[in-house]
This record gives sequence, structure tokens and C-alpha cells, in this order.
Amino acid sequence: MGWIIALIVGGIAGWLASLVMNRDASMGIFWNIVVGCIGSVVGNLIAGPLLGISGSVQEFSLTGLVIAIVGAVVLLGIANLVQRGRVR
Repeated sequence: MGWIIALIVGGIAGWLASLVMNRDASMGIFWNIVVGCIGSVVGNLIAGPLLGISGSVQEFSLTGLVIAIVGAVVLLGIANLVQRGRVR
């Protein structure tokens, strides 16, 4: 049951992060889930050592959702920098 919650919360976090970064039109539901779940890991890597807090997307909590959104925004920011470097 935990992985279903992780997919749902990851999808919500990825969707909200894509709205913040103005990438919602280019991302589908699959990529929202991927970015949200990976963003949760990135967010925990950032928030754990710096702030001493952690959250999990497997157990729904507001802290876990905020950390996942922040991590997903960082992940999308890195993706934007990498895409800018490509020749189009």
C-alpha cells in the first residue's frame, strides 16, 4: 500500500513542481510521478543534513509533500540548465 501512496504523492509533487517551473505543458502524468518521486529523494538529501528534517512520500504528511515539491523543483531546475546547454 505504501508504494501506491508514494506514486500518488509523487505525482502531486511533480505536478506542482512543474507548475512552479512552467513545464506543465511539456510533462505528462508519467513524468510528473517520476519527477515527484525522485524529487522526494533529492529533497531529503537537501533537507536532512541542512535542516535536520526528513519526510517520506510513502506515508502521506505535509512535511513529506513539501520536501518532495522542493526536491522536484530543484530537479526540474537542473533539467532546465541541461536542456539550455543543448543545441536545438
